[in-house]
Amino acid sequence: MLLPLLATSLFLSVVPQVGDTAPDFTVTDSDGKSHTLSEMVKAGPVIVAFFPKAFTSGCTRELTAYRDRYADVEKLSGQLLAISMDDAETLKKFKESLKAPFAFVPDPEGKVVKAYDVKAPVLSLSQRYTFVVGEGRKILKVDSGSDAINPEGAVAACPMHKQGAKPDAKTPSEAGKH
Repeated sequence: MLLPLLATSLFLSVVPQVGDTAPDFTVTDSDGKSHTLSEMVKAGPVIVAFFPKAFTSGCTRELTAYRDRYADVEKLSGQLLAISMDDAETLKKFKESLKAPFAFVPDPEGKVVKAYDVKAPVLSLSQRYTFVVGEGRKILKVDSGSDAINPEGAVAACPMHKQGAKPDAKTPSEAGKH
């Protein structure tokens, strides 16, 4: 009787989905800089990219692709946090090896990984997931597995951020249209 219940609970996921509010967090990156998601989204979209392990082929491919597309993210006033359960020293070396301009966040205890429910079963690794988080911490896009290696979808999901604009404010030209 207990076994079917346990098996079912293994397949139930509480990974945040599009439209959900992303769990907030404050982290320190491998360079010692602090980042708070709820503050970051005020400046524009944030790509939160969980990856399993530094210096592995898939993770190197993924984060190299983000490095190569980072100018596109910045044009959208976006930011990127690359998070893994590796330690700070390993991530600092990985970031340097890739010459990546974005933050690498060590999460060795898996606090953020667990908040997003993206921990790999049994292993102390994050599963590969990418969340695009917009205003109000609203999740705009979720990619996982091999889909998360290519940054195209995440970059495309970043909305153009208008400095000082209110979310539902109409421009003067739109205000007169009905």
